[in-house]
Amino acid sequence: MIDGQAPVETFDEIDSTLLEARRRAERGAFNPVWLVAKRQTAGRGRRGRSWASLQGNLLATYLCPADRGPGDVALLGFALGVAIAETIDGYIGAGRAALKWPNDVLIDGAKACGILLDSGATDDGAWAALAFGLNIAAAPEGLDQPTICLRQILPPDAPAPEPLAFLGRMRPRLEALDAQLKTHGFAPLRRAWLARAYGLGQPARVAQGEQVLEGRVIGLSERGALELDTPDGRRVISAGDVYFPKTG
Repeated sequence: MIDGQAPVETFDEIDSTLLEARRRAERGAFNPVWLVAKRQTAGRGRRGRSWASLQGNLLATYLCPADRGPGDVALLGFALGVAIAETIDGYIGAGRAALKWPNDVLIDGAKACGILLDSGATDDGAWAALAFGLNIAAAPEGLDQPTICLRQILPPDAPAPEPLAFLGRMRPRLEALDAQLKTHGFAPLRRAWLARAYGLGQPARVAQGEQVLEGRVIGLSERGALELDTPDGRRVISAGDVYFPKTG
């Protein structure tokens, strides 16, 4: 599904690269393409939350035909997270980029990137879209968790990477992880994700609408669900927001 030859289309301003991907898909135009915006006027994160559009950050969506079922498409979110974290390593060194279930990339415990997936089907076939926003030059303020950008932690004399340059370094990693997922299944990717898992073994709260579960994060299931050890036994959670004591 991840095409190494997919073209990149850039927009000075757009409502949302993910919305643009859905518009194209719904009219049957979902050949592989990267959509990248300098500014979004209606960027969205999970559960309809707004996503700040700050100058110099990377706002991108990959649109493609889906050659796998929805469950397998969802696993690409883990591949994208690992690919982004590995690319961050190349700029700041290993050991600082971590992955927080289900879709955040953290640096030093603060949010640097959010990932969002979309998919659907038309008379022309099934499609998938992988979107992410990476804080390169600036980090939004006033969120319910700490945020960070690459510019804050790079040496003062080191320029922040250009968004398209970061994307260019990330794409081969994502392509390789997708090929591995298709050939060997989720197990190798699951191990790579868990090696960077933020809060593994730590107490956490998981909000699912009005319900809040408390327990200790113990792993990731074979289908990408969060495994939580609670006073009532192990729970396998497929959707929710995770909060750790020190991050709110």
